[in-house]
Amino acid sequence: MMKLTVLGSGSPEAYARRASSGYLVEIGEDRILFDCGGGVFDNLLRAGRLPRDITHIVFSHLHSDHMMDYARLVHAAWDEGGAAIKVYGPAPIKAITEGYFGPNGVMAHDLWARTELKPSQEVWLARGGTLPRPWPNPEVCEISPGDVIEGGGWQIKSCEVPHAQPALTCMGFALMYDDKTFVYSGDAAICDDMETLCQDADLLLHWCYRLDGQKAHPVMHALTPTPSQIAAMATRCRVKQLMLTHFRINMDDEAGHKNASKAMRAEFDGLIGIVEDLDSYSI
Repeated sequence: MMKLTVLGSGSPEAYARRASSGYLVEIGEDRILFDCGGGVFDNLLRAGRLPRDITHIVFSHLHSDHMMDYARLVHAAWDEGGAAIKVYGPAPIKAITEGYFGPNGVMAHDLWARTELKPSQEVWLARGGTLPRPWPNPEVCEISPGDVIEGGGWQIKSCEVPHAQPALTCMGFALMYDDKTFVYSGDAAICDDMETLCQDADLLLHWCYRLDGQKAHPVMHALTPTPSQIAAMATRCRVKQLMLTHFRINMDDEAGHKNASKAMRAEFDGLIGIVEDLDSYSI
């Protein structure tokens, strides 16, 4: 069984109700975090997990609302004495990581103080650590659309999705374990590769940037599918459960939820919903 916990279901907008994107999937001893936007760190603690519990981070793309808490999480896991986190994401995630934790990174002054000053060393030793104390060193692997990530009995397939090209590489993912499939769209327009990834998924978690009937600039229409369009795709792909996420403030009231649910139900007969922070699902 896979357990999905929503750690962030919002957008880049500052919003007390929803953190930015972050989704934790637990499989056995593995804790796989898809994206790590602002507020995800705090919701991880609210969900009863510690930074050192995270074993893998998988980035769909490198917009700030999908990675703003990355450095905070890695630093906190390191400070707790956790094992190096395995990090997967598009380029330039290696350079970004080096820019945080490398010898000339923005955290270098902090890390030097924590590892070289005698008082900090004594605090570390009192907590059960040993010297010399190495700096954070997550195991970073840059991936491209189509690459496959292998884990302990699980597999993640990837595809490219239209969103912020050519500035960013943007991906969707299908996590498969024990004959179950969880699909996370990232920020995705409807596309053939995503439909292939979604085939027969047990749960599809898809971003939703606008509602049916909401006006948008013409360049945004093709990139921001509405609930009815997402639901129609879910039907074509024989998805069992469809959940929407990434809700913006102007969509997130009773009327907006009714609009989205009615539009989904008109196109899709399976289970539907709009996720909230700290919701959890068994897959």
